[in-house]
Amino acid sequence: MVLPSDVQPYRRTQEFTEATVPQALLKAHTTKEGAWALIHVLEGRLAYRIEDPRRSASETVLTARTPPGVVEPTILHAVEPLGPVRFYVEFHRREET
Repeated sequence: MVLPSDVQPYRRTQEFTEATVPQALLKAHTTKEGAWALIHVLEGRLAYRIEDPRRSASETVLTARTPPGVVEPTILHAVEPLGPVRFYVEFHRREET
């Protein structure tokens, strides 16, 4: 999955670690309609899982050397730290016209 070229960043989370990641991110959740996200891993490893019945189930291990994980609007997904990790989430949307 690739982030659409016509979306712009509008917000980002603080940096999370394996100890500070919110519980809500560890279970299946979605972004809002029209909100895309990029999961940026700065250190360590983070499992990114697609759990939505509208998509094929998948798991990707994100690291500082891999591209960010792309989160589609309204698609159920979850993350899981695989040991020590540091990451943040950057939200994107189309500019309002």
